[in-house]
Amino acid sequence: MTQALSRTVNDQQIVYSGISWSKFQLIRSGFADSPGIRLAYYDNTIEILMPGREHEMFSRLIGFLIGLFCLEKGIEFEPTGSMTHEREGEVSAQADESYCFGKSKSTPDLVIEVGFTSGGLNKLSRYRALGISEVWFWQDGLFSLYRLKDRDYVQIARSEVPELAALDMDVLTRCVLMGQTSRLDAANEFRKALYFM
Repeated sequence: MTQALSRTVNDQQIVYSGISWSKFQLIRSGFADSPGIRLAYYDNTIEILMPGREHEMFSRLIGFLIGLFCLEKGIEFEPTGSMTHEREGEVSAQADESYCFGKSKSTPDLVIEVGFTSGGLNKLSRYRALGISEVWFWQDGLFSLYRLKDRDYVQIARSEVPELAALDMDVLTRCVLMGQTSRLDAANEFRKALYFM
């Protein structure tokens, strides 16, 4: 029982190098009937991720709080979740959460990665190839934010997506951590804090 539970709580990640785009497509088709498995490809390397329970809980909680922020502030947004974004023959990625703000776009304004496995910052190469403007990582109870500037990512303290400029990252972090024990308390605390943002 304990072994089965630990497998669902922890992420499982497999990385293979030396894979061509055509082989990646064959591998992807083999996983077509496997919901919950995420595939990524870049620089002849494929990553297969099977997110665990904590990964999915944090991802959904972060997405919920960002959605709450947008609704309370009257911001039009399109949550695109873990939708596949790719450039044919070069790169394919599925973020944990992704968003377009203002209007629907082919490339999201923001992607969020929840990290319980290694290699988080290596994912920036994929997102640079896709032209994603902003990438957030959640790992070890903290957010790290990166903005694409002059074809490279630089770390930033707060979002530069205009619609999220007022979002207090310290409050968001505190409420995500609070959500580990009570999602209701986290949402109520976040909603109260929104009046001061």
